[in-house]
Amino acid sequence: MIAARSTLVLALLAGEAGAAAVNAMVTDMTGAAVPEAVIYALPASGKLPSAAPRPAVMDQVNKEFVPFVIPVQLGAPVTFPNKDNIRHHVYSFSPAKTFDLKLYSGKPANPVVFDKPGPVALGCNIHDWMVGFVYVVESPWFAKTAKTGAAKLDLSDGEYDLKVWHPWQRAELPAQRVKVSGAETQASFKLDLNPPPKVVPH
Repeated sequence: MIAARSTLVLALLAGEAGAAAVNAMVTDMTGAAVPEAVIYALPASGKLPSAAPRPAVMDQVNKEFVPFVIPVQLGAPVTFPNKDNIRHHVYSFSPAKTFDLKLYSGKPANPVVFDKPGPVALGCNIHDWMVGFVYVVESPWFAKTAKTGAAKLDLSDGEYDLKVWHPWQRAELPAQRVKVSGAETQASFKLDLNPPPKVVPH
């Protein structure tokens, strides 16, 4: 759903002017595909279009955050429906957004508005293995990699800096400058990941 909405937003922003796809691929140091990585584009000019942020949803299903990562534009409201038959207590202490949704079931009355850029780590005060992330970008051009490690951005003609983020990356990678001019552009990123040990839900 989020990917479909992002594609629609990107298409609308591209408008009637020249536009083309930027196909990005993210792999780890062994060459394996990296899903759940956020790719976003910042115009080299520094001038971002005025585009209203789209709302997003982070579900709680089977004592897990679903999806694991959601990218959103700065100012986006995010709802956290609890679809389990038990209550959850969602919180974050991240600098980009600190919030606390105390024990609840169903859908909270109000969404959480993410008003600072950066990563926001989510947890549940009751189920400590539940981890999820909201990544807030200033740009309206963003996507998330699929299981294949691929993601696609539709951009209007111009120069952009492509950036990538993943929760388990050891260090931030430098941006890649790309020029969009009516033809598909390829970009690739190789991440050095340090995933934590897997915890089995109980």
